[in-house]
Amino acid sequence: MPTWNPNLYLQFANERTRPSLDLIARIAISNPQRIIDLGCGPGNSTEMLRQRWSKADITGLDSSPEMIAAASKAYPEAKWVLADVATWTADATFDIVFSNATLHWVPNHATLFAHLLEQVTPNGVLAVQMPTHFHSPVHQLMYEIADDPAWQNLMHKAKNTLVNEKPSFYYDVLQPKASRIDIWETEYHHVMDSHESILQWISGTSLRLFLEALESSEQKHQFQEMLLAGVRGAYPRQKDDRVLFPFRRLFIIAYR
Repeated sequence: MPTWNPNLYLQFANERTRPSLDLIARIAISNPQRIIDLGCGPGNSTEMLRQRWSKADITGLDSSPEMIAAASKAYPEAKWVLADVATWTADATFDIVFSNATLHWVPNHATLFAHLLEQVTPNGVLAVQMPTHFHSPVHQLMYEIADDPAWQNLMHKAKNTLVNEKPSFYYDVLQPKASRIDIWETEYHHVMDSHESILQWISGTSLRLFLEALESSEQKHQFQEMLLAGVRGAYPRQKDDRVLFPFRRLFIIAYR
């Protein structure tokens, strides 16, 4: 797991928050009493939950001390917990177990998703959003550059950390214990000011895996320059000189 930088992550706060709003809007529960936000990051998704269900007892959980510190500073009145989603078990079930752009960092999804649904109150919901753009040009470029002989031996973990299963996989895992499942995908076309903006975006998330695996600042710089050159070729500029950055995400809502 990379070291998280809340300031870097929040450079695109509006774009990163939009999927959590779309997920929240589709949750068909009127008055949940207890909600947990798994992988709450700097607290932006947790705040959206609070705005939708202001009377609920809401907890934000994250494994990054840096993210929890940022969330606590931004929303000091809220409840924050430092813990690992991979090993988390609820002390009492939640009406909504919510996770936005986190679970693709956690392994063993067959076990994980079944376990998370068990932490949901009867008639409650597990609501999850994860990126599914790992076949996009920028991610394929990262994998290709990672195979450069200069550092290929350092890249196994970086290339194999993120989990990306098909929608049918999650349906089969959740269906035996769910009363109803809603699954869909959305591709957002983010308007970026430049190709460098795309690198800034992924520098806050997946690119960190590859950069932290490298041994020197020179290697990190070279990796980024190679990636930027590839991004310039893969994402054409629009007529106004900006760049569209397609970003596909998977949404899952499983009712207990």
